[in-house]
Amino acid sequence: ESELHSETGSVIFSGFRKLGLYSNHLSHVVRYHKKHREFYIVTAVGNCFHTYNVKKLGIVAVSNALPEDISCLAADRMLVYVAIGGKVSAFARNKEVVHMYTGHGADVHLLLPFGDHIISVDRDSTVIVWDVESEEEYLQITFDKVSFEVSAVMHPSTYLNKILFGSSQGGLQLWNVKSNKLLYTFTGWPSGVTVLQQTPAVDVVGVGLSSGQIIIHNIKFDESLMKFQQDWGPVTSLSFRTDGHPVMAAGSPIGHIGLWDLEEKKLVCQMRDAHNTAIAGLTFLHGEPLLITNGADNGIRVWIFDTAGGGGRLLRSRLGHSAPPTKVRHHGLNGHHILSAGQDGTLQSFSTVHERFNRSLGHGSINKKKSKKKSLRYDKLKLPAITTFASESARQSDWDSIVACHRGYLMTTTWNYQKGGMGAHKLEPKRFNKNRALSVHATAVDITSCGNFVVIGLSSGHIDVYNMQSGMHRGQYGEDEAHSGAVRGVSVDGLNQLTVSAGADKLVNIWKFKSRKLVLSIDLGTSPATTHLHRDSGMFAIALDDFTLNVLDMETKRIVRKFSGHRGQVNDMAFSPDGRWLITAAMDCTIRTWDLPSGCLVDCFLVDFAAVSLTMSPTGDFLASSHVDNLGIYLWSNNTLCSMVSLRPLPADYEPTGIMLPGTCSSQEGDADLNTEMIEYESPEQLDEQLVTLSLLADSRWKNLLHLDIIKKRNKPMEPPKVPKAAPFFMPTIPGLIPQFAPSEGSNQGEQSKIVNFGVLAQKSHFYQQLESAMLNNDPVGLLKEMGPSGIDAELRGLAPDMGGDVSVLQGFLKMVASMLDSKRDFDLAQAYLALFLKLHFLMFLPEKIATHQSERCLLIEFPFVNSHLSGVSLMPSRHYNKENFRSGLQNTARYFFLRLIYFSG
Repeated sequence: ESELHSETGSVIFSGFRKLGLYSNHLSHVVRYHKKHREFYIVTAVGNCFHTYNVKKLGIVAVSNALPEDISCLAADRMLVYVAIGGKVSAFARNKEVVHMYTGHGADVHLLLPFGDHIISVDRDSTVIVWDVESEEEYLQITFDKVSFEVSAVMHPSTYLNKILFGSSQGGLQLWNVKSNKLLYTFTGWPSGVTVLQQTPAVDVVGVGLSSGQIIIHNIKFDESLMKFQQDWGPVTSLSFRTDGHPVMAAGSPIGHIGLWDLEEKKLVCQMRDAHNTAIAGLTFLHGEPLLITNGADNGIRVWIFDTAGGGGRLLRSRLGHSAPPTKVRHHGLNGHHILSAGQDGTLQSFSTVHERFNRSLGHGSINKKKSKKKSLRYDKLKLPAITTFASESARQSDWDSIVACHRGYLMTTTWNYQKGGMGAHKLEPKRFNKNRALSVHATAVDITSCGNFVVIGLSSGHIDVYNMQSGMHRGQYGEDEAHSGAVRGVSVDGLNQLTVSAGADKLVNIWKFKSRKLVLSIDLGTSPATTHLHRDSGMFAIALDDFTLNVLDMETKRIVRKFSGHRGQVNDMAFSPDGRWLITAAMDCTIRTWDLPSGCLVDCFLVDFAAVSLTMSPTGDFLASSHVDNLGIYLWSNNTLCSMVSLRPLPADYEPTGIMLPGTCSSQEGDADLNTEMIEYESPEQLDEQLVTLSLLADSRWKNLLHLDIIKKRNKPMEPPKVPKAAPFFMPTIPGLIPQFAPSEGSNQGEQSKIVNFGVLAQKSHFYQQLESAMLNNDPVGLLKEMGPSGIDAELRGLAPDMGGDVSVLQGFLKMVASMLDSKRDFDLAQAYLALFLKLHFLMFLPEKIATHQSERCLLIEFPFVNSHLSGVSLMPSRHYNKENFRSGLQNTARYFFLRLIYFSG
């Protein structure tokens, strides 16, 4: 088992995909598909890229993962080009790598598709022109970094084989890349060139500088047509409208976009705070009033210009956390929605089904009305990031369903999931009289399963109860303080009977929920770090500061399990829906699964970044995790739901192996294959001779035997079948479940004897012949297995003497059933054949003599074809045994009687 774990990392979980990642600091690329007549956006996300359609911003494709993060992105009509380090890869169909270009000695930071070639520029200002198909180097140009460090590159429209290079020194150079000649050197400007962009006019280029200046320059005559200056820092991107409006958009490092009228030569509009971070890229769609922007704040936005004033309004967007999420929890009972609180201060809901169901609940604010009047960036009333929250979907259609604690704040806020924003109440106890100097803050929160009450623990040791509908304070636990130190965790059980809390005073207190009286206090010996309650099973998990785990049973009020093994602070815990597993994540970068019934560690794996929060789906299909310095939420699929997984205890000195985060590793199919190879097991035909084994035949093959007469009567046709005019010729077939044609004897007619063999006319079946010869080695049971219910019924009827059978054949059938019962195999078939045999040949068992032996309870019975006597059968002791009464008694005890009969017959 340890070898298996070392190869696969985890047996239970395998990476599925990541949620909430849309863009990073690299500029997006817009592609147009002629056949689809649709625009597509390509954005880089770590070591892969995503493709979205502009129409609905729906994700179309996710590329295969690369070994490192993408450093540059470009695309032409057919391929998408990405650079990692000094290598350039070409992707086809937005998915797989079809070409690789290696030869740079430094990291590539600029890419330009150019017809059948791709131009790449590295940090050493080495330019290489590659042939796309052959992957061969066509041309290499080396610039001196001191005098001309390449910082921007573009192809001027209609300039055949010409490439324009911009430098961080401020100059420009025009090259013919076919003949490898420098055609012209532009003096340039005092500050470095950051952007080169073709304008709708031929020979005119837009140049963005690091000083914030924008130059509209004619490269044919080397003269500047107009100059603009933005006060927001260097120009990060440029784009021009092509739908009849002479407007230029310029991006800035602080998230603002400036719109400039090129005819009036003035600033038309400012789109402030279009992104929270630098504008990575902006593109006006060709011939449409749509502007696409992306930024390092993990957002893609599409703006439409259809209003007066020249400004754009947000048409659609895909937004994730711009800072790593700190707390993730499933919301609702179907497991389709994950609530996530991030360091950026926002609360968001991500859908595991489709991105169109994602929603942002916004940023916390003390006064939402005032904050809407001015930009949130300058809002002094905005709340800090959420540290922990609790949600309950039971009454979310009636009132607020989420309560959140904010970093350093005593006040807790309520949020409404259905309205998608902050709720009506701000919960704050009056005992401190809003004295901020005390620096008391909320540390733990829980909502009851009914959705009516919320319990909040404070760093002062107080625990308060509020009503969710009204926001009113309903009381507190303890006369003054519930704990002498900060409250580290608080939970209410599923029936609102008990409340359990853990504090920095090393105590776990169990309270009556309604009366708020202390029931029991347990000393842990070490301060707890975090807690988690599984309401269905009543298991309360406590992570201690010494990296160990305790599990408290709420019913017995005892510590029932203690686990040790983590080598760092435990960040979060999650229970499986059935309460069998406790899954923990710690700063040692491990995610461990503990089996509570056995008290063993059954799974452990390493991740590159420590998990800060875990949540298990209520349906048990996915584990979701958030990690240090990662903006996304990562889903791990539960392998035990769809395949057999053998779980064994891991040794105490087990060293886990690493797994790449979901969406960054494409070799997960191999892991599943290793699991199936390890647990592949072929069951023998009979596990043990002492066990009864059933046959594998369908129930319809033996269950209908006793009711065959009823079925035939029900299926009897209403009208007799009509004889066809010309009856077709049918070849004779052998009776049986599998149709077989009888062998034709027409070819040997000339050699046949004229003497008729009357034995052939007996029409004895193969099954009858085997019983007659008592050759059990020929397996008559196998013949019956191949027959249907009607065939078996016909075979058993043919065993009777009045149907051409014989008493010896009946005894042979009894021996066959006896051997089946002795071997304890095909037990269901033996019972069915036995019942049908008894039903058909019941009259054969009527005794010739019935005598009472010593008592009424013990009878001596003599049968016509049984050579011995069967004694000791109990049949209704208070009844007088005549022939008719014995028949009804035999019917009541037929199974037992016949079993005894088998062993005394023959």
